[in-house]
Amino acid sequence: MSGSEELSSLSRKQRSIQKPVSLSGNGLFTGVKTNITLRPAPENHGVVFQRVDLDDKPKFPATVEFVRGTPRCTIIGNCNVFIQTVEHILSALKAYDIDNILIEVDGSEVPSCDGSALPFVELIESSGIAYQIAKKEILRLQSPIFWSKGDVHLVALPSDEFRVSYTLNYPDSPLLRSQFYTFHVRDENYKSEIAPARTFSLYEEIVPLIEQGSIKGGTLENAVIIKGNSVLNPEGVRFNDEMVRHKILDLIGDLSLVGHSFLAHVIAIRSGHFSNTSLAKELVNNFKMECANVG
Repeated sequence: MSGSEELSSLSRKQRSIQKPVSLSGNGLFTGVKTNITLRPAPENHGVVFQRVDLDDKPKFPATVEFVRGTPRCTIIGNCNVFIQTVEHILSALKAYDIDNILIEVDGSEVPSCDGSALPFVELIESSGIAYQIAKKEILRLQSPIFWSKGDVHLVALPSDEFRVSYTLNYPDSPLLRSQFYTFHVRDENYKSEIAPARTFSLYEEIVPLIEQGSIKGGTLENAVIIKGNSVLNPEGVRFNDEMVRHKILDLIGDLSLVGHSFLAHVIAIRSGHFSNTSLAKELVNNFKMECANVG
C-alpha cells in the first residue's frame, strides 16, 4: 500500500523495526557516553523508552503525560527518573511512522551524535521497517487550535496531510535574522531535507551555559555555533537555512508525544520545546473531545 493510499483511508498498518540496532555517543548536556538500542515491539505497544542502567529498568511511554521538563531539550520520565534530549530520535521515528518500538538507554540522556537526526534515520534504515497486521488509525483535526505566549505562536489547522511550517526570527543576529521553511512530513523527504539539520546556538547564549556546567558535552561536532555574522564550525552549514530546518526537526519530535498519528498543518513562529509540547497537550485534549463527540 502506498503512502497516499494509506492516508486516504485514514488508517494504515502498524509499523515496528525488523531487528535490534544500537549506537553509542555522548550526551549534549551530561557529556556522558551512553548506549541506545532500538528493539522491535508488538502491535499496540507504542513508542517506549527504558532506562536499562537502573535496577528496576523503568519504562516511559513517549507521550505528553510523561514530559518532565523542556530546558533547551525535551525530558520525559517521572518524579525520580528521566531521560533527556529525546526529541531527535522521536522526530526520526515519527517521520518513518514507527508505532511500536522499545528504546533502551543505559543513562539519563540520548546520545547527541552530530546534533541532527540523521544517525537515528540511518539506524532505523539499517534495521528495516516491519509491517504489522493491526491497523493504526490516523486522526484528522476537525477545527483549528492554537497556543500563544508573547511572541511565540503555534496553530494547528485541519489538513489532508501532516505538514509543519516554521518561521524563525533572530532580529539581533546578523546571520540568522529570519528563516522560513515548510515541510510535508514523510520519510522519503525527511532524510534529505530535515534529518541532517543540526542543533544550533548563538555564541553569546551558549558560552555562559558551558561555563556554568549546564552543557558538558557541547562541541562544534554536535552543534552549529553562530557568532556575529559567522558560523564557527570549520565545515560551515549543511543548508543555508539549516537552523529553521532543525526547528522543524524538533517540532516533529515534540509533536510525536501526542502519541497518535494525525493530520494537520502546524504553523509555528519562534517556538521551542516548551511551546511545542504545550501544543501537543492541546492536541491530545482536542482529539479526546472530538472522539467523544463522535462517540
